[in-house]
Amino acid sequence: MQNIKKVAVIGTGVIGAGWIIRCLAHNKIVYAFDKDIKLKKNLISEIKRTWPFVKKLFNKKKLNLKNFHFFTSIEQALKEADFIQECATENYSLKTKLMNKIGKYAKPNSIISSSSSGLLPTRIYSKCKNPERGIIGHPFNPVYLLPAVEIVPGKRTSRKNLNLAKKFYESISMNPIMVKNELPGYLSDRLQEALWREGLHIINEGYATTEELDRAIEDGPGLRWSLMGTFLTFHLAGGKAGMKHMLEQFGPALKLPWTKLKAPKLSNKLSSRLISGTAKQAKGKSVAMISNIRDQYLVDLQKLRKKYENKIRR
Repeated sequence: MQNIKKVAVIGTGVIGAGWIIRCLAHNKIVYAFDKDIKLKKNLISEIKRTWPFVKKLFNKKKLNLKNFHFFTSIEQALKEADFIQECATENYSLKTKLMNKIGKYAKPNSIISSSSSGLLPTRIYSKCKNPERGIIGHPFNPVYLLPAVEIVPGKRTSRKNLNLAKKFYESISMNPIMVKNELPGYLSDRLQEALWREGLHIINEGYATTEELDRAIEDGPGLRWSLMGTFLTFHLAGGKAGMKHMLEQFGPALKLPWTKLKAPKLSNKLSSRLISGTAKQAKGKSVAMISNIRDQYLVDLQKLRKKYENKIRR
């Protein structure tokens, strides 16, 4: 188990496909499971679409599709796997039943990781055989390019399996974030959710369009966030004294009633503004076309970022 080579991916939607592509790029043998054999064609098409970006980011020469195996039997997909990445719909009942099934068919020491973006692992693995091997491995879309993965333990997860999971994710060029204890929404999604809720309020009350709000991030804090997060950014905002002066000067503003945080009702009017606003932003380009532009940008950005992040982080 020191060098995990065989990986099962359960579910081949956007996130599952991302895991499959990333694992194939790092020479893992991938056993993919989905109920419909017709999805295999779509999956291979997505692998080929993304390969130019993956190839450039990870300096790979060619794609070895001989390492890719598609099954419509979950038992067959799990039989040889040392690491299992589950990518089913975000639903407690569904995931708990699925983990019960995975636990029955998986090898006793196989690590099981859920791609959940906010559910608690203790509950997800409550009916799974050997729950000490169950974790959350929450990625970020597109999984085949972005390096972050939040590793969240359940109450019964063993330290040994957490360390093995960390080593596995590092072996596919990811930067694991070890969450100390389980909490709903984990880390990043709680931050993203706060921003999303405030954006919904602003649009719902007619203060800005989706494009104007996106530009407010893209041309402002978003440029800084690609190199450093909120806290280091605010540390710099404090001048020579750093965060100490930042808190003294801007701390009182926390009491101002600027934000609402509680989500607004997703009414037909608000939904219409979101849908029409983002359609206008797309300017007639398909999701695939915009995805290609985003992927190329993320590859170039990460290569550029490497020049600077080591100067800050090390």
